[in-house]
Amino acid sequence: MEDDIQAEPPPVPDRHALELVVLVGLPGSGKTTFFRERFAGTHAHVSKDRFPNNRNKARRQQQLLEEALSHGTSVVLDNTNPTVADRADAIRLARIYGAGVTGYVFVRDLPAAIERNASRQGRARVPDVAIYAAAKRWQTPTPDEGFDSLFSVRLTPEGTFDIGPPEPSQAPPRR
Repeated sequence: MEDDIQAEPPPVPDRHALELVVLVGLPGSGKTTFFRERFAGTHAHVSKDRFPNNRNKARRQQQLLEEALSHGTSVVLDNTNPTVADRADAIRLARIYGAGVTGYVFVRDLPAAIERNASRQGRARVPDVAIYAAAKRWQTPTPDEGFDSLFSVRLTPEGTFDIGPPEPSQAPPRR
């Protein structure tokens, strides 16, 4: 009679246990703070800000992403990533390693980004023109780029993060 009892099938492994998180937002929008609060304990951190003297930051970024993914480590890409082209190589690499791709899109709030940037010290502060340039190049991420999921992130006045569904459009404002 015991022979008639079938064992439970083994659990199906999570297809996307390995993850690439792509942060998309203006300088000063809270991306690095968001990483620290949400992912620092579970994901590697790759940011071009961490290697300011490297002459080929894009190449170094890809090396670090590949190193993490090839070792089975989930990773957060913490740059402005304002265009489809800026995100494409990382997403392509994630797919090679079978990683899921999640995007967190920080709501474009130019005055707030400039204000937060003004309170930064040293190398953390970027020229205001860098914020305007990122805003001008902005292309809202879409699932068609290869994202498995997209979320909108808003930094509240209290300094917390409000995460929700993607906003319909974060197109640059008309001048």
